Amino acid sequence: MFVLITTIILIASILLVGVVLVQNSKGGGLASGFAAQNQIMGVRKTTDFIEKATWSLVAVVIVLSVLSAAFLPKNETVKSSELKGQYEEMQQAAPALDPNSTIGGEE
Repeated sequence: MFVLITTIILIASILLVGVVLVQNSKGGGLASGFAAQNQIMGVRKTTDFIEKATWSLVAVVIVLSVLSAAFLPKNETVKSSELKGQYEEMQQAAPALDPNSTIGGEE
Protein backbone atom coordinates (compact mmCIF):
# COMPACT_ATOMS: atom_id res chain seq x y z
CA MET A 1 0.00 0.00 0.00
CA PHE A 2 2.90 2.33 0.77
CA VAL A 3 4.34 1.85 -2.72
CA LEU A 4 0.95 2.58 -4.32
CA ILE A 5 0.50 5.80 -2.33
CA THR A 6 4.06 6.87 -3.09
CA THR A 7 3.49 6.26 -6.80
CA ILE A 8 0.31 8.36 -6.76
CA ILE A 9 2.19 11.14 -4.94
CA LEU A 10 4.89 11.05 -7.60
CA ILE A 11 2.33 11.27 -10.43
CA ALA A 12 0.44 14.09 -8.71
CA SER A 13 3.71 15.96 -8.15
CA ILE A 14 4.68 15.70 -11.81
CA LEU A 15 1.22 16.93 -12.82
CA LEU A 16 1.53 19.77 -10.33
CA VAL A 17 4.84 20.85 -11.87
CA GLY A 18 3.22 20.82 -15.30
CA VAL A 19 0.22 22.85 -14.14
CA VAL A 20 2.45 25.41 -12.44
CA LEU A 21 4.61 25.76 -15.55
CA VAL A 22 1.52 26.39 -17.69
CA GLN A 23 0.54 29.31 -15.47
CA ASN A 24 1.82 32.78 -16.15
CA SER A 25 3.29 34.56 -13.16
CA LYS A 26 1.21 37.63 -13.99
CA GLY A 27 -2.01 35.64 -14.02
CA GLY A 28 -2.31 35.28 -17.81
CA GLY A 29 -1.38 31.64 -18.27
CA LEU A 30 -3.14 29.85 -21.10
CA ALA A 31 -5.59 32.69 -21.54
CA SER A 32 -2.86 35.25 -22.36
CA GLY A 33 -2.61 34.07 -25.98
CA PHE A 34 -6.30 34.76 -26.49
CA ALA A 35 -6.38 38.25 -24.98
CA ALA A 36 -8.51 39.77 -27.75
CA GLN A 37 -11.16 37.06 -27.64
CA ASN A 38 -11.46 36.68 -23.86
CA GLN A 39 -14.94 38.17 -23.78
CA ILE A 40 -16.14 36.39 -26.91
CA MET A 41 -14.96 32.81 -26.37
CA GLY A 42 -14.80 32.63 -22.57
CA VAL A 43 -11.15 31.61 -22.38
CA ARG A 44 -10.85 33.55 -19.15
CA LYS A 45 -12.25 30.54 -17.32
CA THR A 46 -9.07 28.67 -18.26
CA THR A 47 -7.19 30.45 -15.50
CA ASP A 48 -9.89 29.46 -13.01
CA PHE A 49 -9.53 25.83 -14.05
CA ILE A 50 -5.73 25.94 -13.76
CA GLU A 51 -5.94 27.54 -10.32
CA LYS A 52 -8.42 24.91 -9.12
CA ALA A 53 -6.23 22.16 -10.58
CA THR A 54 -3.21 23.56 -8.75
CA TRP A 55 -4.95 23.68 -5.39
CA SER A 56 -6.51 20.25 -5.92
CA LEU A 57 -3.16 18.65 -6.74
CA VAL A 58 -1.55 20.35 -3.75
CA ALA A 59 -4.31 18.98 -1.51
CA VAL A 60 -3.89 15.48 -2.99
CA VAL A 61 -0.12 15.52 -2.39
CA ILE A 62 -0.53 16.74 1.21
CA VAL A 63 -3.27 14.24 2.11
CA LEU A 64 -1.43 11.32 0.52
CA SER A 65 1.82 12.31 2.22
CA VAL A 66 0.15 12.24 5.61
CA LEU A 67 -1.64 9.01 4.73
CA SER A 68 1.58 7.35 3.61
CA ALA A 69 3.01 7.82 7.09
CA ALA A 70 0.39 5.39 8.38
CA PHE A 71 1.52 2.75 5.89
CA LEU A 72 5.26 3.06 6.39
CA PRO A 73 6.93 -0.34 6.57
CA LYS A 74 7.77 -1.04 10.18
CA ASN A 75 10.91 -2.79 11.31
CA GLU A 76 10.46 -5.73 13.60
CA THR A 77 11.37 -4.82 17.12
CA VAL A 78 13.75 -6.99 19.07
CA LYS A 79 12.41 -8.29 22.33
CA SER A 80 14.22 -7.10 25.42
CA SER A 81 14.84 -10.70 26.47
CA GLU A 82 16.77 -11.30 23.23
CA LEU A 83 18.85 -8.19 23.82
CA LYS A 84 19.54 -9.25 27.38
CA GLY A 85 20.71 -12.67 26.18
CA GLN A 86 23.01 -11.09 23.59
CA TYR A 87 24.40 -8.72 26.22
CA GLU A 88 25.15 -11.61 28.59
CA GLU A 89 26.90 -13.52 25.79
CA MET A 90 29.07 -10.49 25.03
CA GLN A 91 29.94 -10.12 28.71
CA GLN A 92 31.05 -13.75 28.92
CA ALA A 93 33.06 -13.60 25.70
CA ALA A 94 34.95 -10.40 26.53
CA PRO A 95 37.17 -10.14 29.61
CA ALA A 96 35.86 -7.87 32.29
CA LEU A 97 37.47 -4.47 32.03
CA ASP A 98 37.71 -2.03 34.86
CA PRO A 99 36.74 1.41 33.49
CA ASN A 100 39.28 3.02 35.85
CA SER A 101 42.23 0.93 34.68
CA THR A 102 44.66 2.04 31.99
CA ILE A 103 45.80 0.09 28.97
CA GLY A 104 48.48 -2.42 29.90
CA GLY A 105 47.63 -2.27 33.58
CA GLU A 106 50.16 0.50 34.34
CA GLU A 107 49.18 3.47 36.42
